[in-house]
Amino acid sequence: MRGCCKCVFKSLGQPSIQFKLHSSHTTTGKPTQKLLPRCTAVLPDRAEVMRPLKQPAKLAMLLLLTLLLLCNGVGNVHGKTIHENSIDLQALLAFKQSITNDPLGALSNWNTTTHHLCRWNGVTCTTTPPFRVSSLNLTNQNLQGQISPSLGNLTFLNMLDLSYNGLIGNFPILNNLQNLSYLDFSSNHLEGSIPHEIGQLPKLQTLFIGENDLSGEFPHAIFNLSGSLQFLALEHNMLAKALPFNIGDLLPNLIQLFLSGNSFDGAIPASLGNAVGLQLIDLSTNYFSGKIPASFGNLSNLRILSLELNYFEARDNSDWGFLNALGNCPSLNTLTLSYNYLQGSIPQSIGNLSPGLQFLSLAGNNLSGQVPQSIGKLSALTSLALHMNQLNGTIDGWIGNLKNLQLLSLHSNSFTGPIPSSIGNLTYLTYLYMSDNKFEGLIPTSIGNLPLIKLDLGYNNLQGYIPPSFGNLRDLTHLKISNNNLQGDIL
Repeated sequence: MRGCCKCVFKSLGQPSIQFKLHSSHTTTGKPTQKLLPRCTAVLPDRAEVMRPLKQPAKLAMLLLLTLLLLCNGVGNVHGKTIHENSIDLQALLAFKQSITNDPLGALSNWNTTTHHLCRWNGVTCTTTPPFRVSSLNLTNQNLQGQISPSLGNLTFLNMLDLSYNGLIGNFPILNNLQNLSYLDFSSNHLEGSIPHEIGQLPKLQTLFIGENDLSGEFPHAIFNLSGSLQFLALEHNMLAKALPFNIGDLLPNLIQLFLSGNSFDGAIPASLGNAVGLQLIDLSTNYFSGKIPASFGNLSNLRILSLELNYFEARDNSDWGFLNALGNCPSLNTLTLSYNYLQGSIPQSIGNLSPGLQFLSLAGNNLSGQVPQSIGKLSALTSLALHMNQLNGTIDGWIGNLKNLQLLSLHSNSFTGPIPSSIGNLTYLTYLYMSDNKFEGLIPTSIGNLPLIKLDLGYNNLQGYIPPSFGNLRDLTHLKISNNNLQGDIL
């Protein structure tokens, strides 16, 4: 607070005395911590002061002294160590007591003698008295110990971030935090089940508790947050069993859902397609099985769908219906379906996916037949992974259209024919893996003009001389062309 706000006191027959709020009492502290005024007197000239004081003037001076004391008493929260709220103070001190190792000194200024709690590292307070704690952010401080349940007494808290530390023990009970909207305990070592009290935080919008050692089923108490929860991350824990069939109906406001790296099984609930605001779904590295639901096609805002490393199946056109449905997702940027049990030919409808699709992976399935020409319509692709399948035929006719590719992985298939010279159109290509196929003929000279870092053409039927243009591959760190019928040197 800056400026020249004035308090003017004027007594009968006496000169006025003004109090100005000086800019020197401002601070560059956190923007959420507002200063309270501190007053200093601007006295009249000496001649006026020397006049004999009459009785009304004595009364005026008493009132003046009272006003000065009040001004100095309010003061700046940054310049005093009087803590207006003992509940918040004791809660933070109890948390500090539960920390057994603080190698970076994150809590070094957490003391009651030299700093007001609103100036403690990681602490933000409300801007008006009694200055309650509104945010606690101690992410990535290498703290060790446990999370004290005393944090549940910080009833004005709306943001709590203790992620990327070494905290252990059970998930604390925090149901008194009725104003909490953001909770991040990810990347610690919390264990046990997720307490049902998590469902008693009515304003919670973001819950990030991935990369811990939490166990049990999907926490049904989360469904009590149906009106508020938008971001849910439970990835890389030890959660198991099937997802509730109505998860999408009970969490209709979800925007991001991370469940990867657990032991969930069963089918993906089709109801996820009813949470129409979903933009990101990551169910990778679990034990999900069955068909991929076509209801994903209802998610017009979907940008990322990651289903790799599961047991999904597709055997006929009906099973592949989900791919047709995903053509209704115009914002789709990433689709990873690798390492499942998808079988048969890649449908022609793959070319109907979003023209903005950049990452597509179908690797590690049981796909067969030729790659459809329609894949060439996905001209925004920067990464295409089709390796470790049973695909065959030539790649001419579509490969030259994917001019934005930076990674192309076709290894461990049965592709035939020559490597087309149109591969030279891929002027951004840095990683090219085509080993373990049946490519034949000459290596096109155009490959030597690409900005390749890694090139693997081994175990094919290539023949002839190594193109002299290979000498232009100045950024190359990995080259494999063995087990072919090549001759010549790279100059």
